Amino acid sequence: MPGYPTRACPLTVAAVDLKTQIAAKAAELGFASTGFTRASLPPERFAQLQDFLAQGQHGNMGWMAERVAQRAHPQALWPEALTVISLGFSYAPAEDALANLVRPEVGNISVYARNRDYHNIIKGKLKHLAQFIAARGEGVKVFVDTAPVMEKPLAEQAGLGWQGKHTNLVSRRHGSWLFLGEIYTTLDLAPDAPERDHCGSCTACQTACPTQAFPAPYKLDARRCISYLTIEHDGPIPEEFRTAIGNRIYGCDDCLAVCPWNKFAQVGRELKLVAREDLTAPFLADLAMLDDAGFRRKFAGSPIKRIGRSRLVRNVAIAIGNSGDMSLLTRVLQLAADVDEVVAEAASWALTRLRGNPAGPGS
Repeated sequence: MPGYPTRACPLTVAAVDLKTQIAAKAAELGFASTGFTRASLPPERFAQLQDFLAQGQHGNMGWMAERVAQRAHPQALWPEALTVISLGFSYAPAEDALANLVRPEVGNISVYARNRDYHNIIKGKLKHLAQFIAARGEGVKVFVDTAPVMEKPLAEQAGLGWQGKHTNLVSRRHGSWLFLGEIYTTLDLAPDAPERDHCGSCTACQTACPTQAFPAPYKLDARRCISYLTIEHDGPIPEEFRTAIGNRIYGCDDCLAVCPWNKFAQVGRELKLVAREDLTAPFLADLAMLDDAGFRRKFAGSPIKRIGRSRLVRNVAIAIGNSGDMSLLTRVLQLAADVDEVVAEAASWALTRLRGNPAGPGS
């Protein structure tokens, strides 16, 4: 939506009432949390981002290094912005997020990706809320994950929660199960108090990580993260991580699921995010047979569609190799002849694993 000239206004009772109205409208749209903060971030956030990038811990996510100034400074992205409205949308699952990990015949898909693409759902709701604000003659811009916006620091600053030791946002009311979205606006609204850290001495998320992706509390090396490896990484997955991946074929919820604050979370209410039956515990044997057309049909409207058939089937081949299920041998033999070299290599690794060659890769 178009921006309007910046108009600084005194923080009157009317402005306070407008905050209440915006929060009420957000709740009506299904948002679990709403907070307000200045359209700025402290210099240390930029320094942390620069350190993360300098160490190459973003892997091949080159987009993180692009427009880095806009990512660290909201007004560098939109100079007219005075306030950031940070919104949290709960996707807390009804089922045990880690239940599939003891079922080697199925693939485990991260909770957030078991139905529709949340980007589209949340952006639609943000636009409705933005229209509510724009009707008052204010400029607004909406963002959901795809723009150079430091969502988690802004959410912490707006009081939605704090960045936990797993680097994701944690809420005392919703645990680790929150999608984030932002509205930048020319409204000059009083900021809410930031949330303080409540992790204490807990290290559950650090201990739970299968690949030791946390070099220290509050620091993530994405290159070791299963979510990164199965979603963002487009080449062969390094062999040192393949066994630890287990049957995780799209993302990983381990560090989120073990957070003690989840005990306060209520099950998410958005029906479009309720797990589809065929994506709750899909059989590896079926997924291994997907061609491009079948992949597109199955994952239409899903965030999984973005990674493409080859990357998903690469992950499936690794999960088959970890399954120990010899009934899947025929499937993996077919994948070893796949036209995609990355898929074929993963399948060859899986064959070695299934056949129990102690000298083979990943042994």
